[in-house]
Amino acid sequence: MLDYDSHNTNDEGLHFSFDFQGFFFKVLNFWKIIIICIGLGLLGAYLISTRKQNIYKLGSLISIENDRSPFSTATTSISFNWGGVSGKVGQVMTSLKTRTHNEKVVDSLKLYIEYLKEGKYQKIDVYKKVPYIFKPNMKAPQLLNQFIGIRLLNETTFELFTEFEQDQGKGQLYGSKDFEAIYNLPVGPYTKTFKFGEPIRLPFLNGVLELNSLDVIKPNVEYFLRFKNFDQVVNSFQKSIKVGPFEKSTSIIELSIIGYNKSKIVDFLNATSTILSHTDLERKNAYATNTINFIDSTLTSVDLSIKDMSQKMDSFRRQNDIIDVEADMEKISTSLQVSQTQQEEIRMKLNYLNSLEVYLKTESDYSGIAAPTSVGIEEGNIITSVSRIITLSTERKTREYTTREESSIFKNIDRQIEAEKNVLMATITSTKSTLRSQLESLLKNITSLEGRLSELPNDQQEFLKIQRQLNISQAAYDQYVARRSEAAIARAANISDITVVDNAKDIGGGLIGPDTSLNYMMGLLAGLFVPLVILFIIYFLDNTIHGAEEVKRLSQIPILGVVGKDKHRNNLVVFEKPKSAVAESFRAIRSSLQFVIKNNNTKHNARTILLTSSIGGEGKTFCSINMATIYAMSGKKTILVGLDLRKPKIFGDFNLSNKKGVVNYLIEERSLEEITNETAIKNFDIITAGPIPPNPSELLISERMNTLINELRAKYEIIILDTPPLGIVTDAQDLTKFADTNIFILRLNYTKKGMLQFINAKYRSREIKNLSFVLNFYKHNTSKKMGNSYGYGYGYGYGVYGNSYHEQGEKLGFIKKMKQLFKKKS
Repeated sequence: MLDYDSHNTNDEGLHFSFDFQGFFFKVLNFWKIIIICIGLGLLGAYLISTRKQNIYKLGSLISIENDRSPFSTATTSISFNWGGVSGKVGQVMTSLKTRTHNEKVVDSLKLYIEYLKEGKYQKIDVYKKVPYIFKPNMKAPQLLNQFIGIRLLNETTFELFTEFEQDQGKGQLYGSKDFEAIYNLPVGPYTKTFKFGEPIRLPFLNGVLELNSLDVIKPNVEYFLRFKNFDQVVNSFQKSIKVGPFEKSTSIIELSIIGYNKSKIVDFLNATSTILSHTDLERKNAYATNTINFIDSTLTSVDLSIKDMSQKMDSFRRQNDIIDVEADMEKISTSLQVSQTQQEEIRMKLNYLNSLEVYLKTESDYSGIAAPTSVGIEEGNIITSVSRIITLSTERKTREYTTREESSIFKNIDRQIEAEKNVLMATITSTKSTLRSQLESLLKNITSLEGRLSELPNDQQEFLKIQRQLNISQAAYDQYVARRSEAAIARAANISDITVVDNAKDIGGGLIGPDTSLNYMMGLLAGLFVPLVILFIIYFLDNTIHGAEEVKRLSQIPILGVVGKDKHRNNLVVFEKPKSAVAESFRAIRSSLQFVIKNNNTKHNARTILLTSSIGGEGKTFCSINMATIYAMSGKKTILVGLDLRKPKIFGDFNLSNKKGVVNYLIEERSLEEITNETAIKNFDIITAGPIPPNPSELLISERMNTLINELRAKYEIIILDTPPLGIVTDAQDLTKFADTNIFILRLNYTKKGMLQFINAKYRSREIKNLSFVLNFYKHNTSKKMGNSYGYGYGYGYGVYGNSYHEQGEKLGFIKKMKQLFKKKS
């Protein structure tokens, strides 16, 4: 709230302050509304608590180990290290949040089908609590988001019922997950009877409803089916599943999910663990599987070579007699066979390395690389690099479902893959160079051995050649078969790194909502703080004057007195209720005026009192009439002059006509005696404003106005001038020269604080002298609120003691007294 601090006459500083005490009493005035709001808040909390379904949270624990296949040895490896337990835990936690994984879980449990039953306030999920199961036709569309009723008739039949608002809708084929528009739906109610196990072929429903329990069959019990968008269901589970480390363990993950049906939560958690374990095992076996596929493709060509050599040997034996070869030549042939076998092994390694080099240069997914050991490559750097590249590639594929492509995570993985590729390519180049050197040496030895065998007859040379090629092919075949067996053993021996430590299970707990205590607390706080905030905003934005202390803080103009609020039928309160608190307040003002006027050292006997205000509606006319009345009742010959020529009012309360008045005198149409009206109050005369003139300001500053005031001073003791609002026109300021004292009426909770700046400026510049405030519409609680210690309005706030001196109103009964006591003061 903005306050204006004016502790000295020359400077008024604007500062921010907030009247907490005033705000507190403002809140007390609206205590009934606050109580009602609190009641509404608690009622809302009750409705929420009773209408909301129970919310459950269940969890399970899985362990992540880094189990290696027993096939792995120091010299061969068809499996590889996934990067340690910590790296595997991160990959598993990521996998659990991927869309692909959650699609498998939702698909395996068919969670896109909702089984519902009408509850007290809404349809509730009764998954696994219905005596039937619906098996959808995966190739036919099911209408989405339509409640399809199932009314059980007996153990063999049921009635299907629903109602369509339009003749078309949207369906989904859960086999392909494609959407399909459905037309020609029967608008309006629809019912049809089916037998359990009978195929249902309808535009909106396709499948079979099968009983799964006869124990709970109750005739005419109704259930509902609803098919949901598969992608939306997956998305909801993907967002709701919570994954995190269990306590301080680095290898145990805790899974949890929140939902309305505990059976569905249990099935989802257990299915997600099972599918995760199977997926992990498939991923581990992929390396061995790739190796087996590579060996199988190579075995085909080796097998053809063996068959070809065998056919050649058989043909040679049929065409030639059995040949005896000398022992020396037999040894040379054996040596040649060994060299050629080594040559074939080196060529196989070179072919693998060439293929791997091309693969690394042309492909972006490196998870399909076969094991280097499949061709006998035992180079540790190559095996490690291949394993590392496959690990990084697999991790990247896993994160593609949960991470944006532009993420720094992908950039980091790509940098690691690229670095590992560079190391591997350099190792491949070096290994190929070594193998070529070995191959050149073997070729020289083979050439030398073949030269020595050339001394044999041609038939013997051919026989030894065929025999060597057959033996080489057979040796290669045996080697590949052994490698394949090793890979198959590795795949069969592999176990998943993921094991379930604690399955999800419904043991009767898990209820986490609705939190009735929290709901009631929130309802209480909402009911309390919402009205408080509204009141605070209203109070903060309120720029009206509320009490005497506020006026004192904002202005140095003295306060003459206060006038209480009164609901009398007219403005003649002092005359008609002379013993009322309002009458006493005007007597107090009259007493204060005696000192004010005396100190002004006026040169004439008549006392002229001018009343004005900032705007209309502040009670200026009310105060003028009653001020004049209080003086007249004290024996002073008093006249009230209506000088508000623009909006005359004072004549109405005295049943006078406004056809003649001050205006007629100022334009010299009437004399003073002709415009003066006697009233029913002794010593009280009144001059009305008269007809509204076109030039009120000019009339009020004319010489004729001086003459009027002088004539009145000669005839009356007290002259009360009821003038226009000073904040609207300057008429009142022009008339202050005739007044012995000027009274500015402030209506509490109505007059704006900005008007005090205006009147303060007039007062400091001495444009208006002898100025005092009268606070109108004063309320006793306002005095308390503002801490009024001046005794303004004495006799008005004395309570029971004061009632002995003030005029009593209607005697109230107990009920009316209580109503009046708790009635909001406004």
